[in-house]
Amino acid sequence: MKGERGFALVITLLITALLVALTVEFVNEVFVDTSARQSFTDGQQASLLASSGLEAAIKLLQFGRSINPGYTSQADLEQLAKLLNIEDEKGTIKVTAEDESGKLNLNLAWGDIGPPVAPYSDIAVRLLKNNGLSLDLLNAVADWRDIDDIPLPSGAENPYYSTLKPPYTARNGKLATVEELRLIKGFDSVAFKRLRPYVTVYDECTSININTAPEEIIASLADDMTADLAKSVIDYRKTHPFQNINALMNVPGMTGKIVQGLHGFTSVKGTMYRIHSEASVNETMRVIEAVVNSGGQILYWREY
Repeated sequence: MKGERGFALVITLLITALLVALTVEFVNEVFVDTSARQSFTDGQQASLLASSGLEAAIKLLQFGRSINPGYTSQADLEQLAKLLNIEDEKGTIKVTAEDESGKLNLNLAWGDIGPPVAPYSDIAVRLLKNNGLSLDLLNAVADWRDIDDIPLPSGAENPYYSTLKPPYTARNGKLATVEELRLIKGFDSVAFKRLRPYVTVYDECTSININTAPEEIIASLADDMTADLAKSVIDYRKTHPFQNINALMNVPGMTGKIVQGLHGFTSVKGTMYRIHSEASVNETMRVIEAVVNSGGQILYWREY
């Protein structure tokens, strides 16, 4: 009898252990399944929130142009960021906007068949020098855009790109996105990261907005534009946005020669904006980055 009772005890313990294991597995599956559903729901909500931030930014930019059509200032973009920085118990949203018109359009620095086009090519040279980047990058970009297969000194054409893993071909046309630079010879992560804030590729960016251009761009607009003078331009426009190019003469140290030379390729108004809308619900985040023109048309969209 004692042996039977001992055997029954062992069986009971085994069954109990099995039931506990099954219960733990069941609870774990329910938890994982519930967490996955919640994470999916949070992701969808965050995506919708980020989209709403983008739409709100577009409307605010259009409203700003309607009440102040003469110029676009950096203060306008900073005010937008303040208005669209929202947090409550359901989630958060943070939206910022950059004026693409305050950057150098790389597609204007070369003609359709490759030769440099002044003054944009001259600005590109100064920009690279001021940022400690090799001028070899300019020949690489020129070769990427031109339609021939003859490489410039330090440039690269299809025979070079065909040896890479994986191989690919040069565009032989205008750059479509700024990120495309990463495909071009010489544009490693360091060079791309250093240059990215100052360049654009969109056709509507035909002139550089001196009200929103970064200090590095201002310093590259003319040979006589020193770093100190560029800083003075930035400081002056914080309280006195430029309503026309000639208003630059109000900046201490500015010369008529520099201002005269800026006519034709600079402006005081934005035409294209890069909007970054970041939203989070619980611990799930979604980011939308888009480039839109002044009419609200989206030319670039990326969500991650």
